[in-house]
Amino acid sequence: MSDRSFVITFSCPDRTGIVARISGFLADAGGWITEAAYHTDSDTGWFFTRQVVRADSLPFDADELRQRFAAVASGLSDQASWKVTDTGETKRIVLLVTKDGHCLHDLLGRAASGELPGRISAVIGNNEALRGMTEAHGLPFSYVPFPALGMNGDARSAAFEELAGQVDAHEPHAVVLARFMQIVPAKLCEAWAGRAINIHHSFLPSFVGARPYHQAHARGVKLIGATCHYVTADLDAGPIIEQDVIRIDHGDTVADMVRLGRDAEKLVLARGLRWHLEDRILIQGNKTITFT
Repeated sequence: MSDRSFVITFSCPDRTGIVARISGFLADAGGWITEAAYHTDSDTGWFFTRQVVRADSLPFDADELRQRFAAVASGLSDQASWKVTDTGETKRIVLLVTKDGHCLHDLLGRAASGELPGRISAVIGNNEALRGMTEAHGLPFSYVPFPALGMNGDARSAAFEELAGQVDAHEPHAVVLARFMQIVPAKLCEAWAGRAINIHHSFLPSFVGARPYHQAHARGVKLIGATCHYVTADLDAGPIIEQDVIRIDHGDTVADMVRLGRDAEKLVLARGLRWHLEDRILIQGNKTITFT
């Protein structure tokens, strides 16, 4: 039995017969479904599903599956959105970093131990601080300098153009902002829509922007958290993938909160990236349906 599978994600306006049509199509082709998840959003009336089929149970490859499924999708709705991916094809990840190395170190370790369903193609930083850590794992590190925020707009634009060129050269399935302390311009947010993932060190929508632990400490909160979300032009307001929290108390300093919060950041980012690479996340407006 092969571990290779084809993953079908599909959404369209809800109606009767969708599940029967998709499952019937797969059954007629001999498809062996190993996972199936469904959801209907009562607010929008949209239906969502994720189906996993053993690749060796079908008499054709992923490309032909896409061709055949296109007819199924169009027959169900002219508004249908769908995708077929092949787990036998390795997905590429590019990591963007600055100085804080805890998320990078965690992802490098998970990749080295085979925990990530993808390959880290490159690490790109706007600071040299994490070069040694990256190269110790046998991965290329590229440095793209950025002027200070608010200074020399032309130079910042040029830096982002250089960054985008390096990222796009890898044709990544995921662009991970692993504590990359730069605001991505709207043009790049659009180009990387549904692929750019950020880890924000607060439980959004609370404490957006810079220094969230300082904001949380000033408010005397009892829970701090981390949020993994897709990047959009609205700062820290993209569709949320995953969140988690850690309890604190009045005796914890900002430094304590930063230390504790890093544990949540690492876990939340790793979960969110894994689910993204496994095609478990469907985006609906500014929300996600996450089949975990």
